[in-house]
Amino acid sequence: MRQKFHIDFVKKSKIFFCISLGIMLVSLLLNIFVFPTLVDIQFTGGTIIKYSYGGDLKASDIEKTADEAIEKIESLAKDKITYSYSDNLASSNANDKHIVSMQFTGNKAVSVEDKQAITKALQEAYPDNNIKEASSSSVDASKGANFFFKCLAAVLIAAVLMIFYVAIRFKKIGGLSAGVMAVVALVHDLIIVYFAFVLFRMPLNDNFIAVVLMILGYSLNDTIVIYDRIRENRRKSGPKVSTAEVVNASLNQCLVRTICTSITTIVAIGSVLVVSLIYNIDSIVSFALPMMVGLISGSYSSLCIAAPLWVMWKNHKDKKRAEAKKNSAKEKTSKKSKDDNSKKADDSRKKENAKAKAKPEKEAEPELELEVDVDTDSAEPEAE
Repeated sequence: MRQKFHIDFVKKSKIFFCISLGIMLVSLLLNIFVFPTLVDIQFTGGTIIKYSYGGDLKASDIEKTADEAIEKIESLAKDKITYSYSDNLASSNANDKHIVSMQFTGNKAVSVEDKQAITKALQEAYPDNNIKEASSSSVDASKGANFFFKCLAAVLIAAVLMIFYVAIRFKKIGGLSAGVMAVVALVHDLIIVYFAFVLFRMPLNDNFIAVVLMILGYSLNDTIVIYDRIRENRRKSGPKVSTAEVVNASLNQCLVRTICTSITTIVAIGSVLVVSLIYNIDSIVSFALPMMVGLISGSYSSLCIAAPLWVMWKNHKDKKRAEAKKNSAKEKTSKKSKDDNSKKADDSRKKENAKAKAKPEKEAEPELELEVDVDTDSAEPEAE
């Protein structure tokens, strides 16, 4: 495949990491101090009541009337209430053209009497707008929490299976580490999607789990395509070419494909988003908008996070392996040197011992000669 771009992704990896960390840090600060996380009753438990009405009513007027009625109900006084508005697409009647949804987040469901009290207050305040209860649904708090943990378990299981899949398929290029880095990139995408829900003031609900699972599959697909290109280029280039060069070439070759695929998908999701905004369909908006953010994040993480991070890990392992070999060679050389020195010391000691034994024998020979000379001198006078 001909390479059209020459971007050094590995060299600029620290810039990419800083961009991601900067976005996450700013989003976290906004989440803590400005935009608290909204959680749907599907996870926390509570009740949603939907009222249909006709004509034009200000949202502030509806909320003021409803809040005054709720304050008089002791069982609902501590509940957190969230309002949302949409058009009633199921009806063509002008008297119930609009929908206002009231979400009560609490441990208990709203009773029939309490619903009737709120409905009565709204109807008395706006008798010309034909306000009536369209639907109502309640979720037990324990069931909501159970559903939330099951969704988290599904995401974790999917992540673990992805690691094993990448580890097996890309074993020749260090599959396990490649799988771990792919999941790190996926975690990056999930965090970005979460902050998208927070900053756009969308409650975390089943749409959040759906977007998360969609992004997991989409981002992983991009990452696998890139890893496949890396494996192919590594086979062609051989071991002499560095990992960074192989990865850079592979990323530049996959760049056009990744961008074109992302743009096509974003345009399709964007069309759905525009239609849902025109018709004020909140349930579709809360899926399509975070999905578009997740698609952009997934493409970015596949190119700029997963592969460069894997190169850093690979270089770190190679460096440690080289240092271990170097230290092992030094230990062998040092041991051999010690053995040679010890052998030389033993040889030197043996020579010294041999010299020490030979020296007394040499000193003993002159004494014998002196004895002979003395005997000879003493024998001559006797002969005279």
